[in-house]
This record gives sequence, structure tokens and C-alpha cells, in this order.
Amino acid sequence: MQISCDKLTDIPNVDSLIKRLSSLEKINLFLINIDNFSNINNAYGYEVGNVVLQNTAKYLTLCKPHTASLYRFYADKFVLVDESELTSVELGKSAESILSFFSESEIIIDDDIEFKLSLSIGISRAARGTINLTQAEIAIDELRRCKRNHFNMFNPSSSYVHAQQQNIYWIHKIKEAVINEEIVAYFQPIINNHTGKVEKFECLARIKDDDEIISPFMFLEAAKLTGNLSYITKSLIAQSFKKFSDTEYEFSLNITGDDLSQGYLEFFLLKNVNKYGIHPSRVVLEMLEDIATLGDGSTLRQLQSLRESGFKVAIDDFGAENSNLSRLLEIEPDYLKIDGAFIKNIIADKKSQIIVDAIILICKQSDIKIIAEYIHDEEVQERVKALGIDYSQGYYFGEPSPELKVLI
Repeated sequence: MQISCDKLTDIPNVDSLIKRLSSLEKINLFLINIDNFSNINNAYGYEVGNVVLQNTAKYLTLCKPHTASLYRFYADKFVLVDESELTSVELGKSAESILSFFSESEIIIDDDIEFKLSLSIGISRAARGTINLTQAEIAIDELRRCKRNHFNMFNPSSSYVHAQQQNIYWIHKIKEAVINEEIVAYFQPIINNHTGKVEKFECLARIKDDDEIISPFMFLEAAKLTGNLSYITKSLIAQSFKKFSDTEYEFSLNITGDDLSQGYLEFFLLKNVNKYGIHPSRVVLEMLEDIATLGDGSTLRQLQSLRESGFKVAIDDFGAENSNLSRLLEIEPDYLKIDGAFIKNIIADKKSQIIVDAIILICKQSDIKIIAEYIHDEEVQERVKALGIDYSQGYYFGEPSPELKVLI
């Protein structure tokens, strides 16, 4: 066995692959990844997993195009390099042939253990050198968003690639905004439906880019990917406490799982409480319900400590896909915001009406105040009031603004 070969599978290793790619101008590349391979290691152990990898290499040697060279990339990934001038259709047929071979073949370890493997194949066509690997990885990632045991060819015009490019743009923009203090706080009024008056505000983050105000819809995912969510939260907290220091309004701040996992939140909030003389009871910490699933119980302990310090807690977007009634009772929020999709459609959609009715019943029995978001017209607001919902928020009353607008 040569040093350039992988010790486990006895085929050329990743060093050989990189050397080969660096010497070629344009090639076709198949990146082959075993689906759910970690389940094999977890269930049977690494020794069995290694035997599966050895057999995968043997099977790929048998079924690969005769013009292609096989390499062990790393872990459960293999690469086929083909210098032939093949069309996209021909490359697709080669991938289908490999998938068909594995669907009809079994890897037998002993009398009790046998596997029929599923593969995901990413194809990069006629790209330069190691660019192939990146493109093939992207093709597999895109594929696995919706299916496995299939192949996907890298397409620079796909929506997935476009989304990645947008993420890269916003990652840089977020870094600039944090450095240049361009995170700005906007405030949207929340109406007490019993008095008809503005009683509280939700504080929302925006980025100020020259004369343009950028919605968090554009940058929050990039902030999460780069670990910058906590910087946005801290900036929003500091600006909001300053804004409300000379008022009597209650205000809500959106917090994330990142804020809680980093363990800074209570200290930072209390620091601003002391600095601006605002009682914690005027501050509502608004979170998505699934935050309570994080960690080993430390999240719930932090929430309990924050409540003991006087802060209030609200659950946002309740009724969405992650909603869980037992978790609702576990968190014991002061407020619950009904998912906006149900409020928007409450007039015409019977299912939305049923869901809203059920949420109201639970909250009334649990002494939880209810906030309806996405109030966009008078008809929806009248229905919300008729249902006995405590508070309303939406463009009908006012868009988010850098100033505290209280007239409706």
C-alpha cells in the first residue's frame, strides 16, 4: 500500500485528491456522501462503521464510470474525478447508475448485520481545480434540504446559491453595523383594547445604512450565523432603556437562545435598570416558545431568575409549528402573542378562528394576558376586541418608528 493511499479503504487519499485537482484546469467531480452514516456508528460502533466504509469503497470501484478515478475524501465522503468531456445529461446518468447499484446491493457484516446504503451525490461540472469540491458540497447541501438518496448538480443560478451569496453580503454588513454603531432601535405601539390607549411598545432592531433603514428580516439569519445576535440585543437594550427612561410606558425586548446561552442577559439588564432608573416590571422579555427547549434546564432557570428580579416574560408567535401547551404552562408567561398568521386571516379562515378561540380559552384560564399582532384594518381589530383579547399591535395603529408615537 502506498503512502498516498487511505489506510482504511486502500484507495487514494485526500492528499492525492488535492494534488490531482491542483494540476487540472477543468474536470467533472462527483462528491458522494453516505446518508445518515452517523447512525451506523452510533448504533453498531466504529468498527462496524469502518467495515461499511471499506465496502463502500469496493462498491464504488465496481460501479464508477471507467473514466473516473476514486478517492477517499474524509469521514464518509468519497470523490470521483472524471476528465472526460461529458454533458450534464451524461453526468446525471452516471450518478443514477451509482445510486441504482447501491439500491440493489447489500453490505453484509455477519449473519445479524446487513446494510443497504443510501447516498447523496453532488456534481460539479467542468469547474477549475478545488473549486469543484466547494461546488459539489453546496450541491449536496441543497439536495438534502428536501431529499436524500439522489443526486444534484451545482447550479450557480439556484435560489439556494443565491441565498448563500446574500448571507455572505449580510455577514459583512452586520460586522460593519456593529463596528460603526449602525444598529438602531425602532418602536411599535401596543394598544390596550379595554382603554383604547397606547400602553406599551415593542422595541425592534434595524440597521441604518446611509439613508436606508433595513428590516431584521434581511439580516437576522446572517447575525445568527456569525454569532452577532447578542451584539444586536445589547445595542437594542441600551437604546431602549435610554428611550423609555423619562416615560411610564412598558416596553418589550426580543431575546434569543443565543442571549440566554451566553449567560450575560440578567447582568446586562440589571446594569441598565440601575443606570436609567427603570423598574424591571416595566420590561417584558419577548421570546420564541422553543427557546425553552435549549440546554439542560439552565434556560428555564435563567427565566425564573429574571422573573424573580421583576422582569416580565412574553411568548411570541404562539400557535406556530413549534407550539406546545405543556411548555406554555412550564414557562408561565405574563403575556402571549398569538402568531400573526392566524390574526391576519381570522375574518375569512375558519381554522384560524378555531385556533385563536382555543388559545384565548387557555390563556384566560391561566391568567395570561393576550396580544394580537398584525392588526391591519378596522374589521380585524373589531373582531379581536369582540373576542376579549387584551392588547393589539399592528400597522393599523402605527408602523415601527424611531420615535414613540402614541396617537392612533
